[in-house]
Amino acid sequence: MAIEAESLRKVFGSVVALDGVSFAVEEGEVFGLLGPNGAGKTTTINILTTLIRPTSGSARVWGYDVRTETSKVRSVIGLVPQDLTVDAELTGIENLKLMAALYHVPKHVAERRIEDVLELVDLREAARRRVETYSGGMRKRLELAAALVHRPRVLFLDEPTLGLDVQTRAHIWDYIRRLVREEQLTVLMTTHYMEEADANCDRIAVIDRGRIMAIGTPRELKARHGSDVIELEVQGDGVDPQPLVRGVGGVTDVRVSGNRVTVRVVRGEEALPELMRRLLSNGLSVRRIEMRRPTLDEVFIALTGRSIREEQGSWEEVFRQSMNVRRVRA
Repeated sequence: MAIEAESLRKVFGSVVALDGVSFAVEEGEVFGLLGPNGAGKTTTINILTTLIRPTSGSARVWGYDVRTETSKVRSVIGLVPQDLTVDAELTGIENLKLMAALYHVPKHVAERRIEDVLELVDLREAARRRVETYSGGMRKRLELAAALVHRPRVLFLDEPTLGLDVQTRAHIWDYIRRLVREEQLTVLMTTHYMEEADANCDRIAVIDRGRIMAIGTPRELKARHGSDVIELEVQGDGVDPQPLVRGVGGVTDVRVSGNRVTVRVVRGEEALPELMRRLLSNGLSVRRIEMRRPTLDEVFIALTGRSIREEQGSWEEVFRQSMNVRRVRA
């Protein structure tokens, strides 16, 4: 396994940030930690990248213990944090040379490697410009390049597209998919963007309040914890469609608003014929039918009872910002 976490627990004062987190990531896998702000995503990454120590539990990255073999762990990982760490007063290529030196990459190897990663993230033309002239998307791509300059085996991405517009987010993911393919990397990413996790992760762990709620592929999670949604527009005088629909096998919820009937059902394509038969045989006509698959947001609601988008600020955000202040003062 590329990453193994077993019963990780982290306590900050009276706050339990992680409460028994366990999961494993296979080599070459893109694994996502999906959850709201303050769920424990960044704390998990900080432990796995040796930035903080767990209160209890154990973890290994590429076979190395995050407590006792920190130098070895750091030699095989790359990290793209939420906050930009590249130096705005340096050029792009100067930032990459600095990162290569920190990882003790031989100069002749570093020169070729820097050219490769600049090509990978499409920054060759901007490499000799100061980073302060870069757009937000360009700076994030430079962060990716900096994390790759020493050829890591495992790449950690903490909210890699946070604060970027939709088009730039799509471009960043194009680069990430390319480097996974070309660099044969294992990736652990955190996000609260449902569509990103759905489109880019081989498997996802849903995390909330420091606990893993479920693990699986996006398809597995939606099949296990979500419901298909069938929306119908019906017409018929004096007939209540709700009791008719509730009797169909697999139906978990029915809501009626005027002529509109919204049905949540385990397997929509299997339930639809019986649903139609009941409505039509009781004098209702169906003017419109629409069926859609469950989303990861609906999975999260099913697991936690609330939407991931309801969470705004968090203690974890405050802690992260305080860490940044300490770095600046240092």
